[in-house]
Amino acid sequence: MRYKNVSIVDFACELPEIRMSSEEIEQRLQPLYERLRLPVGRLELMTGIRERRFWQGGTLPSQTSTRAARKLLAATGTAAAEIGCLLHCSVSRDFVEPATSTVVHHELGLPDTALNFDISNACLGLVSGIIVLANMIELGQIDCGLAVCGENAWPLLENTIQTMNEDLSLTRKTIKPQFASLTIGSAAAAVLLRRRDAFPHGHRLLAAATRSNCRNNHLCQGDAIGGMTDGSQPLMQTDSHELMLQGVAVAAEMWEALKQESGWNNDSPDVVCGHQVGKFHRDLLFQTLQLAVEKDFPTFPFLGNCGSASLPVTCALAAADGVLQPGRKAALLGIGSGINSAGLAVEW
Repeated sequence: MRYKNVSIVDFACELPEIRMSSEEIEQRLQPLYERLRLPVGRLELMTGIRERRFWQGGTLPSQTSTRAARKLLAATGTAAAEIGCLLHCSVSRDFVEPATSTVVHHELGLPDTALNFDISNACLGLVSGIIVLANMIELGQIDCGLAVCGENAWPLLENTIQTMNEDLSLTRKTIKPQFASLTIGSAAAAVLLRRRDAFPHGHRLLAAATRSNCRNNHLCQGDAIGGMTDGSQPLMQTDSHELMLQGVAVAAEMWEALKQESGWNNDSPDVVCGHQVGKFHRDLLFQTLQLAVEKDFPTFPFLGNCGSASLPVTCALAAADGVLQPGRKAALLGIGSGINSAGLAVEW
């Protein structure tokens, strides 16, 4: 997918107030650790994640995504009336029906003419939203689009800790599918796209590429017990090692396609903002794609894996930190369970 008339105006993020270290999570898992004689410190050692963040109790996904959207609209001087389409792209939703986008649409005061719906694509939700909006802009269907997400990881972490402590049948081997759930954190993000001939000062979206291997959809699956609100009790089963290997293989195919679409090579990106999983995942990905790891802007050490918010939050923080500067080429790369992989080539 190549784009001639699409600008990414900007990203914005909203970070939770509550911080929880990997050490604190292991302290809460003491019944399990003592029974299985597990060494304290393994969670941070295996992932590189020192801490992650969580919202105050009772916070809904729509509330956090709305806050990120308001911040973005204010920072870019965009009026609600200009939005032609709103997409809510989180794993977390307020409810199954209606779309959480309807809540955000109302809270932002968007016009009745603004199309809105939810997109669910695991950790690639917001990247998928960017591609959908970019295609709509390129086709002339809208002039301006907004994609948002608000991930609430607290119910998953709470239910995982409780289950791991109470299920006495668990062994060192059988706890492995629960491990990835301990790396999840909360965050919210928003991204604004415009027609480039009407807004030439934005960051130019050059190309996008996707690849999938849906034969491996079983490697990471969340159950259907509610959404991601305080009253839900979700659990997730993840074959972390196999998911990493198969996911990076799909990402390698996607990267070859993105280079072809954009005209880039392995040396072209100045900055890489990726979906954040952990240290070993990052290192294998960069080695396989033959990208210099020094170009990475990592946020997993202090945010963990924030689902669909992970990549856009990383972009927002990289821009705020001065790493993303005008003229630089940014590769936005993501892998989501399913398995799907998507990438964007952006000229900042």
